[in-house]
Amino acid sequence: MPDLWPFPVRQPVTEVLEWNTDTLITEAAEQRIALRTVPRSILSFMHLLDATDLARAAEFARAGSVNTWTVPLWHLARPAASAVNAADLTVFVDTSEEAFAATGQAVIAADGGEAYLVEVGAVLPDRLELAAPAGVSLVHPIVAPLGIGSLTQPLEIDRRRQGLGTVTATFTLQDATDMSASSYPAHLGLDVLTDPAVMRQPLAESIAQSVEYIDNGFGPIVIEPVLTHVQRRSTITLVDRGSARWTRRRWLHGLRGRQRAFWLPTWGRELVQQAPVSSSATSVVVAATADPGVWIGRHVMFDLASGPVFFEITNAVYDALGIRLTIAAPGKSIPVTTPIHLLTKVRLDTDRIELEHFGNRSEFAASLIEIPG
Repeated sequence: MPDLWPFPVRQPVTEVLEWNTDTLITEAAEQRIALRTVPRSILSFMHLLDATDLARAAEFARAGSVNTWTVPLWHLARPAASAVNAADLTVFVDTSEEAFAATGQAVIAADGGEAYLVEVGAVLPDRLELAAPAGVSLVHPIVAPLGIGSLTQPLEIDRRRQGLGTVTATFTLQDATDMSASSYPAHLGLDVLTDPAVMRQPLAESIAQSVEYIDNGFGPIVIEPVLTHVQRRSTITLVDRGSARWTRRRWLHGLRGRQRAFWLPTWGRELVQQAPVSSSATSVVVAATADPGVWIGRHVMFDLASGPVFFEITNAVYDALGIRLTIAAPGKSIPVTTPIHLLTKVRLDTDRIELEHFGNRSEFAASLIEIPG
């Protein structure tokens, strides 16, 4: 194994997932080809070190700037269920999220302390069986899996005073794995992102159609559409805690950057239900803000407490109470108070996702773009 990068980390840990997608766009469709199916993972750590470790980190960078390093994956660390003694051959820790390899190595550390390597002989659901004694005693340890990476940016050292400073190290991992999976409900074979966006700032959104302005200089300007569909662009922020952090990672891996599409609810008030819907009904009456023809072919989500249900609107006509939308029979009763949200088919508008990992949560912001239905 390459040498260990042992320094304790400060929150947050920044993780960048990078894909490479070739997007071929025509007037009414687009084709997206994943040139990198498994994301490239880039980790940035900030360390608060004393004078001795500052000098040590600087020498590590000088001697190993082109070498590979054994890198603790601090953002995947888990607290051990009990203290660790030097002679222990078992470390009790939750391994249910499959972050640890079946055999190999892991690191243990006390909060704010240096990392120590341990040899892992077997991974069980509630513990790591060690191939050799732990070799160190820690009262409140955390356990982290390992990756192999290279320093791909200059080591940054900020000396606050003679005996204290911060070091920022950025590693690109070499052993990325495909962990794509999704637990979201699906509509027409695509995930529906049922997590409302978190208000970290005003939610940015724009709606426009790509056009070309033709001006010959002698008369009026002619507007020619480049695409046949209107594009909605959105920026969302999502925050995950606990096991949802691992679920989110799997979902992001499954998107493969810009390649895979999904449904995004508008979480708006475009449609307001005017009467309850029985389980066998094939229409719903709503108060709407546009003419009936606008809604034909659109997709909607009924946000029921028992779980969302999804429909395509196949027809729309005026009704005494508003607009009557034709849908498939829901198979369950839908109360009049049920929120209705429009669904927009979108994809990521970037091949680069930056996640911030804190001790109790992970969060990221992403730009999305609507694609042809």
